[in-house]
Amino acid sequence: MNDEQWRGQDGEADTDAGVSGDFEEHVRELLAEGAYTIRPSPAPYPEIRRRGVVERRRRVAVAGAVLVTLAAVPVGAYALGAPGGGARTAASKPSASATLATTPTPTSSPTPTGPAGPATPGQLLDGITPAQASDGLEKCLADDRKYASGRMNDRDLGTADGYRIILAMNSTGDSNAPGDGIFVVAVKEKPTQTRLICDVKPGDDSGINTSLGGDRLPDSPPVQADINGGKLYQQSFLDKGAWKLPFRWGVIGTVEPSVAKVTVSYGGATSEAALDHGWFVASGTLNQQVTVAPRIKGYDAGGTLLYDSDNDESYEKTLP
Repeated sequence: MNDEQWRGQDGEADTDAGVSGDFEEHVRELLAEGAYTIRPSPAPYPEIRRRGVVERRRRVAVAGAVLVTLAAVPVGAYALGAPGGGARTAASKPSASATLATTPTPTSSPTPTGPAGPATPGQLLDGITPAQASDGLEKCLADDRKYASGRMNDRDLGTADGYRIILAMNSTGDSNAPGDGIFVVAVKEKPTQTRLICDVKPGDDSGINTSLGGDRLPDSPPVQADINGGKLYQQSFLDKGAWKLPFRWGVIGTVEPSVAKVTVSYGGATSEAALDHGWFVASGTLNQQVTVAPRIKGYDAGGTLLYDSDNDESYEKTLP
């Protein structure tokens, strides 16, 4: 069947067959003649490349401007994203050209002068104040320096601020040292262990007893009474049987670290000693004449007896 002889389903030729054939032929001619106009033109590559270069340059310029802007923002002004959508501001730092505030120089407190005080207030007796005890020690040392030229050995006991006062109490005058005053006992550990017993009288007179190097030996007992401490608990042997009463007494000595408690019995009364940096200090008041020396006992932390002066052959148990 050709285009001109096409018939419909009823067997008759379609009356529009000629028209349709002419139209199709015309369309083919038009397509053939204008085919080149329908074909897409080649891509304008030079123009596309030019625009791409311009766009890249523009982006570089914008990025440079952003960097300049960020450089001008102070370090402390930017914010960083924080969990939860918040922001945390970076701590600001002074610029290199900023003038830093001058840190004020702290005012140094004056260096304490004078001797250190005892471990317990009860070691200053009879109303003697720390200032009075310190003044007594100062006077004692000054008198010692004043008479230094008359001694065989040129010792230097140092200054009061190198000592620690462990006892101060009233002293009772006797035939050997007339006039009442105060006793001041002071110790120091460096450069050499030193113990001073100062008997300070009113006016310019004072006496001093000095122990240098310490009395303790490798075989010494855990509690050891001071070898020259007798002047603190007895009056002169010239006044034997005629002591002035009441009489303030004191006992001093050294202890080992194992000793936790020291007691001193004298004239029928017992006192517990104060422990002060390796020293023990006991005191009391006598209202009767005595002939027996103080009895000293030392205990450990559990209450076990470590020392009893009655069993110490080196301890003088009676008074002269």
